[in-house]
Amino acid sequence: MALKILAVAAEAFPLAKTGGLADAVSGLCRSVQQAGAEVTLLLPAYRGAARHVDNLHEVARLENLPGGAAVLLAGDSPELGTSVLLIQNDDLYDRDDLYVDSNGMEYVDNAVRFAMLGQVGARIAQGIAQVPRPDIVHVHDWHAALVPLYMRQWGVNSVKVMLTLHNVAFQGIFPLDVANSLGIESRFCTESGAEFWSQLSFLKAGIQYADLISVVSRNYAREILSPQFGCGLEQVLAARSDRLVAIPNGIDAELWNPRDDIYLAGRAFDIDRMGDKEACKRELQRNFQLVPDCNATIVAVGSRMTTQKMADVAAQALPAALDAHPDLQVCILGHGDKAIEADLRELGRRYPGRCGVKIGFDEQQAHMLHAGADILLHGSRFEPFGLTPLYAMRYGTIPIGSKVGGMVDTIVDPGRESGITAMRLATGILFEGEAPADMEMAIARAMALRRHPQVWRAMQHNAMAANFSWSRSTPLYARAYQSLRPDIPMETKVEHVGAESAPGTRKEATVTSFALAAARSETVDARRAANRRIRSRGRAARVGSLREVPAS
Repeated sequence: MALKILAVAAEAFPLAKTGGLADAVSGLCRSVQQAGAEVTLLLPAYRGAARHVDNLHEVARLENLPGGAAVLLAGDSPELGTSVLLIQNDDLYDRDDLYVDSNGMEYVDNAVRFAMLGQVGARIAQGIAQVPRPDIVHVHDWHAALVPLYMRQWGVNSVKVMLTLHNVAFQGIFPLDVANSLGIESRFCTESGAEFWSQLSFLKAGIQYADLISVVSRNYAREILSPQFGCGLEQVLAARSDRLVAIPNGIDAELWNPRDDIYLAGRAFDIDRMGDKEACKRELQRNFQLVPDCNATIVAVGSRMTTQKMADVAAQALPAALDAHPDLQVCILGHGDKAIEADLRELGRRYPGRCGVKIGFDEQQAHMLHAGADILLHGSRFEPFGLTPLYAMRYGTIPIGSKVGGMVDTIVDPGRESGITAMRLATGILFEGEAPADMEMAIARAMALRRHPQVWRAMQHNAMAANFSWSRSTPLYARAYQSLRPDIPMETKVEHVGAESAPGTRKEATVTSFALAAARSETVDARRAANRRIRSRGRAARVGSLREVPAS
């Protein structure tokens, strides 16, 4: 008997995607399915989602949902290797964008749209004819966070529910007086329930009523208990700390693989054969209308253009970096805040041939960005995990990341005082601060390291060899599921990580406790110890000094 998991989310690649959430959900679903569970993914039937589902057919008509009736469609996703359920209500979901209108404003009926998603997830847990009843419902972020509330309201206790927090800054906050129209009883609209400063918080509801809560990186699990990163929910999270577990995200190592990447059009390369990375660089320069120059250093920016991602800071820091480094070129891909988009477009006009800007998202362009660039610039005011730097590392593109959240766990940087020799064991560069000068100095440090080819090649090798695949995280999720349903065994292999892993990572993936104290895991402790050893080696055998490299 296989453990049956219903995954409920607002997006999953390739059915619907706006950012890293889609990649995280699809990667997790695929890996858990491969580990022996039966996974079904529940999503809204957005425009175009059905194209990625085979054998699609109606299994139920659901009445009296928030927003009206819906048709539940079932099929299979060949790309995910899982079953899929789609909620069809064209008035709510057949739109140009998942969350916002053409002006970048959130749809006014988002509360209804995602309450419908939550209620359908809870009804499946309650039992719908022709739909397998799950053993565990795994919900992702605020969009699906009403599922545990509805399950509690309806007395669905035999099915357990797990909530994964991908980003607590986005909470699904709406006027409290909409609760009745969403089918939420008044007893759940209190301070001990979903009420949040006299408003309704979908995410708080999930935190309060889920049986288990996971956080997508160990450092972020600690950060969200502080006022700086908890976004007002730090006390709510602390009160449920006995049900919190930190399980790092993974990446799809097959999709993001320079050796077999279908998006590179035959320009394959790997850790021991890097020649075609130069071909990808030429193609990237052509695509972004940059001056063809094999000696230029390309800095890529590929993320949402928002203040969270410090895109506003990048718009101010990059002109100074371009002025200071004549051999620097910049490629920017993404979309988000309209004012920031305009600032970055202006940057492209100001530096023709040296800065190319493309507003929007294209999967092939994203892969080429990582394959052809030398450096990824990924500033962030907060970063729960940070998938994009790991994609870049797979392609030998060195990430510059903010020293926050999951990037602290995944990017190895001995520090600016450790010396050039110590950087041979690094995988990237971390910087602190949110000022343009902080980002400028981090870029300058990377540019100085580029003048040491052997050190740079060692960093590329370390980055490409690091193992952040889902094979590391799946056993942790298996243990988490097992803690909720110990009566249903789930067979899964615990991966032993060898020399291909990043310095300081664990040798075996295990869960020892579901208390948040376990977030202070040996992974972080080992990484800190490794960094101390790196610093010691750098001081003992220093052939250069980071005085040569401007501090970040």
